[in-house]
Amino acid sequence: MKITITTGTGEGPTPLAAFDKALLDAGVANYNLIYLSSIIPPNSVIERRCYVTPADEYGHRLYLVMASHRVEEPGTSAWAGIGWTQESVTGKGLFVELHGGSQQEVEQAIDQTLNAMIFSRVSPYGPIQREVVGRTCIDKPVCALVLAVYKSEGWDD
Repeated sequence: MKITITTGTGEGPTPLAAFDKALLDAGVANYNLIYLSSIIPPNSVIERRCYVTPADEYGHRLYLVMASHRVEEPGTSAWAGIGWTQESVTGKGLFVELHGGSQQEVEQAIDQTLNAMIFSRVSPYGPIQREVVGRTCIDKPVCALVLAVYKSEGWDD
């Protein structure tokens, strides 16, 4: 299975409009989003790139793990991040999705959370990987998000 890590940020007149702009920026705005828990299936390959929506998938279901943060107070920042670790042999692993007010806060939370999850399991997980993105509110609400996109599915599937 191929899982795509994509990021987006957006600004708008409302926090929801900023979220929609961030979804557009990440390439996934025209899907019905279905949130997954944070387990990476065996034989998964993770790639980092902007997700490209095929024209014929408008309105499809999109299975994903999402970290998202919205702020609307000028001078504050929205940061979101996904961290992961995988076994080198099987490809199975773990995702964590976190958000906060700074890059350092999110990166530290990712590392602490994954280290705790790794410690409680017996699997030989590899190094921690991260994708983090942020945006500062100037005068309109902003949103930052990171998505791990698993797959899309039509309604007739």
